[in-house]
Amino acid sequence: MDDRPRLTPRSEVRSGMRIDWDVPITMDDGLVLRADVFRPVKDGLYPVILSYGPYAKGLAFQDGYPSAWERMAREHPDVTAGSSNLYQQWEVVDPEKWVPHDYACMRVDSRGAGCSPGRIDPFSPRETKDFYNCIEWAAVQPWSNGKVGLNGISYYGSNQWHIATLQPPHLAAMCIWEGCADWHRDMTHHGGILCTFWENWYDMQVKTVQYGAGERGKRSRVHGELVCGPETLSNEELASNRVPFGDDIRAHPLEDDYHRARSPIWSKVKTPFLSTANWGGQPLHPRGNFEGFYRAAAEDKWLEVHGIEHWTHFYTDYGRELQLRFFDYFLHGKKNGWDRQPRVQLQVRHTDKFVERHEDEWPLKRTRWHKLHLHTLDQSLRATPAKGKAPSISFDAMGDGVTFLTDPAKDDVEITGPSSLKLYVSSSTNDADIFVVVRVFSPEMKEVVFQGAIDPHTPVAQGWLRASHRKLDKKLSTPWRPYHTHDKKQPLKKGEVVELDIEIWPTSIVVPKGYRLGLSIRGKDYVYPGPSGGKLSNFKNELTGCGPFLHDDPRDRPPKIFSGVTTLHFGGRRQSCLLLPLIPPQKSKPARKSKTAKTTSRKSSRKAR
Repeated sequence: MDDRPRLTPRSEVRSGMRIDWDVPITMDDGLVLRADVFRPVKDGLYPVILSYGPYAKGLAFQDGYPSAWERMAREHPDVTAGSSNLYQQWEVVDPEKWVPHDYACMRVDSRGAGCSPGRIDPFSPRETKDFYNCIEWAAVQPWSNGKVGLNGISYYGSNQWHIATLQPPHLAAMCIWEGCADWHRDMTHHGGILCTFWENWYDMQVKTVQYGAGERGKRSRVHGELVCGPETLSNEELASNRVPFGDDIRAHPLEDDYHRARSPIWSKVKTPFLSTANWGGQPLHPRGNFEGFYRAAAEDKWLEVHGIEHWTHFYTDYGRELQLRFFDYFLHGKKNGWDRQPRVQLQVRHTDKFVERHEDEWPLKRTRWHKLHLHTLDQSLRATPAKGKAPSISFDAMGDGVTFLTDPAKDDVEITGPSSLKLYVSSSTNDADIFVVVRVFSPEMKEVVFQGAIDPHTPVAQGWLRASHRKLDKKLSTPWRPYHTHDKKQPLKKGEVVELDIEIWPTSIVVPKGYRLGLSIRGKDYVYPGPSGGKLSNFKNELTGCGPFLHDDPRDRPPKIFSGVTTLHFGGRRQSCLLLPLIPPQKSKPARKSKTAKTTSRKSSRKAR
């Protein structure tokens, strides 16, 4: 006889909502997942805003992520206004601000997390199939109008790209808020270099809310029940109910079926969507948002790009009202003018503010692709190529590398879009990792950094490439976005010079008159040359410029291979150059200072130290 404790679904009316707690949803293999549903008290048929993920539906934002919540609540009072904030949770909508607009908000604990039993396997095909089942379940409930929309940040956005590939019949619209997509290129291996974030994330944000954690987890501040279900499992049982996530990722350094099963098929992503990126989100989310907008087959698709912290604008009036207009149009059928919304809405980044501007496409058609050539004699960046033979530059292959600088800008210069760097490189070993950082310096040569998605000292843009992963996909590559296959290694021969085309993730910055642009080519992650950015409660490492997105695993970068000497070669046919997207002033649609710029210009943009 199975005498394990069970969850009992229950319903109540509180805070102006009808709340159904721990609703069971049976999957195709018989496993029962649990969901909370917040809906209007009055009878009716409502569209559903659904999220599916591993962060425990019962864990309050304030309890699970206190440092992020405290900063957001302090700096952005519109987030907490008009809500009791009892139901605020990490990276999903606040139902108190959505249910009054006649939406049913549904939160599902993914398999093995929170109140849902099973084996945790993040972003796996099994999870995606579960997500599909939840969407179709929600569509046929007696309180549903049959239209399901997906909304959420990060994990709750990234898995939307994946589920869209399966094309659930009742999936009507998606808002992917800072959601990566490609399991290899965006997420686990930047330019072929392993990112240690995911293993640490698993320890800090997933294992801590695994089903069966019991009192080792937390209790809901709303109803007092354990957020990780009624059972208490031993540490051994917990370990057997989750995949060895870090080991799995390390076991697949090349793109293979493991990665492809966890990435979207862009030709099948046809659901209408709003893709929202963060300029400061490197090196995790923004690439997926831009690639999704650029490559997905959907006819109805929009791109919005903003700044400051990863989570903040999802909850501010600026972000919430944008989401609401989008979903009102596609889920409620309201004629609210969304069909006339320009396809691209940018918060163009300045050193001290953001300025909203609308565009029609990405990359922008009026982009002037501008080459800056690397000159070795004075380590400068110039529009003219170097003449004749030029000396090479060598540096410690795991060191700080070398920085090239432009002359001071004669006028304000806008750079908005993707970039790329062509280099000619040799190594004293059979491989080399190249870390590229685009930087801005004041007239006093103090670096200008920004409040990024997580780190408060974020540079303008970054790119990465492992030399043995230099093989290009010729069909998908463009001059401004090299696309690497990552399907085979091409080891170097000692001293052999190879050509590298390095993708630099999209960015936006208006470089003021008198400021300089810098290009650093390094052998390790960027480190901000100023004070520490401190620590957040949900990350292990101190914030030193790259947030938690580091590339320092010695198992991936063994010193025998990666601690040699890297040499950059110049001159003659070896013209190393940085390709930048310069944007001339827009004549037909003059720029205007946005609502969000007014609220963030003083506190979010520049930190010159």
